[in-house]
Amino acid sequence: MQLIRVETNIAAPAERCFLLSLSIDLHMASTVQTRERAIAGVTHGIIGLGETVTWQGRHFGFLLKHQTLITRYDEPRYFQDVMLKGIFRSFQHDHFFESNRQRETIMRDELCLSAPFGPVGLIAENLLLRRYLTRFLIERNATIRRVAEGPESTWSPYLQRQ
Repeated sequence: MQLIRVETNIAAPAERCFLLSLSIDLHMASTVQTRERAIAGVTHGIIGLGETVTWQGRHFGFLLKHQTLITRYDEPRYFQDVMLKGIFRSFQHDHFFESNRQRETIMRDELCLSAPFGPVGLIAENLLLRRYLTRFLIERNATIRRVAEGPESTWSPYLQRQ
């Protein structure tokens, strides 16, 4: 089992960062390299508590599907998504948003995952998945930061509810 932590400072309000992190459209814009698309459940707009999305994207040369459910939601401080179906044995992603004294948001991801295939999966976790998913989160968060810190015309289209 791996626990990946990534922290990102964003010069924008926590409310904006929180909602942008729930934006299906922004997620797709931030994952151009894997061509992730929402193919079922909530496929556009902001996903909310109790809602699911099924992602399809290319990772390690394979076209993979990953269905996730928003299981916890405390706007604008925290939400959690958990894998319902996918390649992992388990996958839980906690998202934390904290305002600091400089009126910035500290966005923290805690991703806990376990690969299938027993000892082979454990080797994959240590050699490939940890680094790959850390980089994936850093790139995604850079997009969220760039959009959140931009003018309203940059971020407001991503905050539309479905």
